[in-house]
Amino acid sequence: MELETSSDPGPSSGISARTEGDTTVLVLWGEVDAALREAASDAMAALAARGTTRPVVLDARDVTFIDSSGIAFILQVYMLGQETATPVLLRAPSPAVSEVLEMVGMGGRIPLEHAEATGRIG
Repeated sequence: MELETSSDPGPSSGISARTEGDTTVLVLWGEVDAALREAASDAMAALAARGTTRPVVLDARDVTFIDSSGIAFILQVYMLGQETATPVLLRAPSPAVSEVLEMVGMGGRIPLEHAEATGRIG
């Protein structure tokens, strides 16, 4: 099943989902806040509907700002993974994401994707 969702309320922010091999990648970029609620809802619905335990990667390297609704989305994806025995990995979280995850006590709780899997170092 091909998974492809996207919503972009502004040219500089959004959430999209795509399939890379057997992995679902959720890409977050720009300002991830309440304005992206519909995109987050679409991505969660697509994840729930796929009915598989294939890995999910949250690519948060291009997030410049994240508020409580954005963190709630990341945590909902993580919790869904915990409930369904689906591996959920965080790909290169930006400093904005890392800082807020740390503030809410989730710093280091979501496993990081290995650098060699992304083709990027760091």
